[in-house]
Amino acid sequence: MGYEVVFPSERVERSFQNTLAKIPADYQAAIAAAIRSLANNPRPEGKRTKRLTGQIIVSQFIAQYRLRIGPYRLLYDIDDQKRKVVLLKLTKRDEHTYT
Repeated sequence: MGYEVVFPSERVERSFQNTLAKIPADYQAAIAAAIRSLANNPRPEGKRTKRLTGQIIVSQFIAQYRLRIGPYRLLYDIDDQKRKVVLLKLTKRDEHTYT
């Protein structure tokens, strides 16, 4: 059984959708595919996924993982008890991404 991919709040979802709308179409497709794959395997192997050290707080939620999709980063959390992947932030990689 897979995981459900959700947002923690409507505010986070709106911010995520606004960011996604500004991204070039080829990356949008890659991001959508990556999100779908998280439903089947929230902890994929390889260099694209990393468990974050420290506490990266996004809208009162703590991001535990990041997924690299080209120059973009998807920050998310996993709730194994409820079998949910909680999407927190989509951002282009720069010096402020993890602060």
